[in-house]
Amino acid sequence: MVKKRPTAPQDYAGTREEAVTLRQAFESGAFVVTAEIGPPKGTDLDEIKRLIEIYRGSVHAVNATDNQSAVMRMSSLAVAKIVLEQGVEPILQMTCRDRNRIALQSDLLGAHALGVRNVVVMTGDHVLLGDHKQARPVYDVESVQLLEIIKSLNGGTDMTGNALKGKTDFFSGAVVTPEANPLEPQLMKFAKKVSAGAKFFQTQAIYDITMFSVFMEHAKRFDAKVLAGIVVLKNERMAQYLNDRVAGIRVPEELVKELAVAPTKEDKQNVGIAIAARLIRQLHEKRICSGVHIMAIGMEDKVPVIMKQAGLL
Repeated sequence: MVKKRPTAPQDYAGTREEAVTLRQAFESGAFVVTAEIGPPKGTDLDEIKRLIEIYRGSVHAVNATDNQSAVMRMSSLAVAKIVLEQGVEPILQMTCRDRNRIALQSDLLGAHALGVRNVVVMTGDHVLLGDHKQARPVYDVESVQLLEIIKSLNGGTDMTGNALKGKTDFFSGAVVTPEANPLEPQLMKFAKKVSAGAKFFQTQAIYDITMFSVFMEHAKRFDAKVLAGIVVLKNERMAQYLNDRVAGIRVPEELVKELAVAPTKEDKQNVGIAIAARLIRQLHEKRICSGVHIMAIGMEDKVPVIMKQAGLL
């Protein structure tokens, strides 16, 4: 039996209106907050259920990630269903790496039948980054095409125009990298994704509000909501790794130094939490974007703490 969804976090946008679904949260003008749950590499659901309880009442919706970093894990669709059953709004994450167009459409129809209504799509990391390097990547379609597929399903046909016996009603999202260098290809892809049906975006991690604001000047010309990605930093080594190894992420040197001077592991984590909260507070107070997507890798239990420090709980 599916539990009733709880009331969304209050007053993120200066309003006391309740928002039941992610779509309604955006429509209400709320400062929307989403987070992530990484499915387990196995069948033990204890950690998933623990995280759902942590997120309950702190965020508007939770991504069920799809074999993130190309590491084999439990199906994102299964986890999205579990999140929904526990009374929290799920976002099904779908990558194009592992399934062809038939399987993607089949899973989307199955997701809709199970009550999942939010989907965020991405092309997906290459298998060489993961734990099954001998696997064959599919990439039959890419993210813009997958958005167009969802638009077709919402309209009552599959991607080849065959009529469906019952159409879908997905609220579609996509990803973007606002601090990419050069930025122009991202801006072009952003426009294509909006045209293909993306209603909201969750961005790659941002740490420079000024640079992100430049991107938002472009994004605000389109009818799509943008959630700024916030990866919670554990220490200066993590920050430096992001700078050196992850394209499109730039942690400013002053933040790296702020983490480095903290004397203990716990102190460094507290600084990372404070940095995340500070960024969220700035984004909220200046109304730079429609909300944030928090990626607290290994620190998911700190999300309510971050929200309180940001003044949103």
